[in-house]
Amino acid sequence: MTHIEDRAGLAVAQPIIEFAEEALAADGSDVSAFWAGVADILRDLTPANEALLAQRDALQARIDAYHSERPGQPDPAHYRAFLEEIGYLEAEPAAVSVTSDRVDAEIAHLAGPQLVVPLLNARFALNAVNARWGSLYDALYGTDAISREGELAPGKGYNQARGAEVIAEGRRILDAHVPLARGSHAEATGYAVVDGALVVALAEGDSTTLADQAGFVGYRGAEAAPERVLLAHNGLHIDIVIDRAGTNGATDAAGINDIELESALTTIMDLEDSVAAVDAEDKALGYRNWRGLMDGTLEERVTKGGETFTRSANPDREYTAPGGEALVVPGRSLLFVRNVGHLMRTPAVHDANGVEVFEGILDAIMTAVGSLAELRGAAKGRNSREGSMYIVKPKMHGSAEVSFAATLFARVEALLGLPANTLKIGIMDEERRTSANLAACINAASDRVVFINTGFLDRTGDEIHTSMRAGAMLPKGAIREQPWLPIYEARNVAIGVDCGLDGRAQIGKGMWAMPDLMAAMLEQKIGHVRAGASTAWVPSPTAATLHALHYHQVDAFAARRGLPELAADSLDVLLTIPLATEGALTPEVVATEVENNVQSILGYVVRWVDQGVGCSKVPDIHDVGLMEDRATLRISSQLLANWLMHDVISEAEIDAALAKCSEIVDRQNAGDAEYESLTGGTGTAYEAARRLIIDGATQPNGYTEPLLHALRLRKKAELAG
Repeated sequence: MTHIEDRAGLAVAQPIIEFAEEALAADGSDVSAFWAGVADILRDLTPANEALLAQRDALQARIDAYHSERPGQPDPAHYRAFLEEIGYLEAEPAAVSVTSDRVDAEIAHLAGPQLVVPLLNARFALNAVNARWGSLYDALYGTDAISREGELAPGKGYNQARGAEVIAEGRRILDAHVPLARGSHAEATGYAVVDGALVVALAEGDSTTLADQAGFVGYRGAEAAPERVLLAHNGLHIDIVIDRAGTNGATDAAGINDIELESALTTIMDLEDSVAAVDAEDKALGYRNWRGLMDGTLEERVTKGGETFTRSANPDREYTAPGGEALVVPGRSLLFVRNVGHLMRTPAVHDANGVEVFEGILDAIMTAVGSLAELRGAAKGRNSREGSMYIVKPKMHGSAEVSFAATLFARVEALLGLPANTLKIGIMDEERRTSANLAACINAASDRVVFINTGFLDRTGDEIHTSMRAGAMLPKGAIREQPWLPIYEARNVAIGVDCGLDGRAQIGKGMWAMPDLMAAMLEQKIGHVRAGASTAWVPSPTAATLHALHYHQVDAFAARRGLPELAADSLDVLLTIPLATEGALTPEVVATEVENNVQSILGYVVRWVDQGVGCSKVPDIHDVGLMEDRATLRISSQLLANWLMHDVISEAEIDAALAKCSEIVDRQNAGDAEYESLTGGTGTAYEAARRLIIDGATQPNGYTEPLLHALRLRKKAELAG
């Protein structure tokens, strides 16, 4: 049992006390005044939080009744009038002008990849921090970005032919984005700095320069023989690493050993969908890791290739600018922290009435405490050179919930003595009511918003749950092809631009979920940049390096300016429900979809409940690894719950699929010594998977957290016992 102590009338678990009071002592803050302020925030804001959740339930009840009386696709005009009448659709603000200031360039002015990583895993967190820079050679050689067929197959040892193709592709990339005035980088025999300009030696004593000398921004080492040459294009850096004794450099005419790309400009350190944080110990671990990232003390012992070493965050990079002055370039990804939404409570703290407090309120307070050393202490400016803290706030429904988050952030600033609007907000446009009222949501936090982002999975999960009683939905793949989805994506960009996010905030896109399929990502994910997104999510540092190429190929801000205007009926299209049409749900389609979703649910939940792993690469029914988190779980469980409600499938068919897929998941996890078998259907994880489907229609907004948290807590108690 976790030790509990009184703090200003609150019952606080010891891990939370230790974290907070250690950080406050280092900051020189008054600990007693802090806890009194925390109690005041909880007393004042808890009723408002409860009222927002009650409003969700009230609106859902009205929508359920509407669809029960009028099943099928509703008439657009009638449906829209109904949603306006009940307050689901809000009045459009006359004009929205975002005024967020003190925003770092990575967010306001640059475009590039974004990582999302579980904050409870220190190794993953540090890998992401250091993914600001990535080896292009490693990313190409180690993935299917370079063909793996024939003589280019990787093999057990180093494949010279594959390596040569990697180097050739690296030169093609240089030629495409930082071309020479004459010739090709493939013909280079050396690089030098002469009178502040980059000179590239070619064969037979010839030489040339860059076609645009503005692309040369710095170097390291001697002018005549630099160790690194720093170039820039579309705001992103390219670092040519020269080492004539290196593995590649020794046989390269110009001595180029690698090409490093500026990759993950920003990273979201996640306390939400990708973690399994259910109690004080879990929460305190996340808060401590966040503080360690902010003050630079987080380290992790890593064993790789039989060698053990300590991993920490990289320093900034130092170069000499063309004019001879010192140049410092960021060496680490700029960090956001994703707090949880407004729904869940946490046993980490109980209020004066013995009731668990809202987890989202605790997250805002404790992550801000973890940032104090970076905001005003010895590590000031280590993350944000503009003095801001960046919090992504997910799963908000409508502008009132965004306004509540802004109020909470203001109270935390006052509690800690931080300047107004230090705590910036990232709005996840992933719930239907937020999508339909996006301008009003941005307006509710116009002085602190720095991010809006779309997410197909949570957005679809909410789409299904909101319209659960309208009828049976299409399979997941077919839902992706419905008109509402591209309109959802287009509205997010268009409304963001219209509200003045350019130069003040990111407009983002969702995750590439297949970390092993990088060739497909290179082919498809450029669509996010062409759609005007200044960032998009990738599943790994390697994927970030490859996705960075897209931002060299397309100027995201120019693409944004060239997008067509939204159609007048865009909101009606957005509100079109992805219902199955006659003949769409054949027995074959249904059987395949059921097994695909059941296998996905089991594969994810067994790690979440039994091992506390909140995000992982889970093999699908065809053994293709997919990144799974609670958002993917939500859509899978909600779709099957919808089909159960409308008699597309039966409970017996779900049980049969669970039994069959348990054997598949057991086989896929045979190499995991900590894995607990699902076969037999008696374990806590199996119960979680089944209840997520059977009870899915009654879960608040279709969220998976209530069931998962309860069963993970039970499992932790069993393991402790």
